[in-house]
Amino acid sequence: MSDVMEQSGVPAGAGVTEGTGGAEATDAVKPGTGTTEPMAAARIAEIRTRIDEIDRTLIELWRERSALSREVGATRLASGGTRLVLSREQEILERFNSALGADGTQLALLLLRAGRGPL
Repeated sequence: MSDVMEQSGVPAGAGVTEGTGGAEATDAVKPGTGTTEPMAAARIAEIRTRIDEIDRTLIELWRERSALSREVGATRLASGGTRLVLSREQEILERFNSALGADGTQLALLLLRAGRGPL
């Protein structure tokens, strides 16, 4: 059996376990997918590719938003204004809460802190 597997390009012992009755096939979980079903594993890989693209975009937008927010604060302070405009922060919190619920509020708090620093 090892010769056949080696000739097919599959390393000897791959996909089989040895028991008392000889070699038997196993359903190995596809790495990183949590499933043994090939179609499901392939779909999970496709979805994760898109998730990774979205994550890269979110990180880029996070950095851009933080930089713009810091620029607003610096411009406001340089012109004699206040460090914070609480009504603006409340508006952002409400927007995120309306769209995303309690998790949106937490996200908005993180975004605000990234742009202005901790209170």
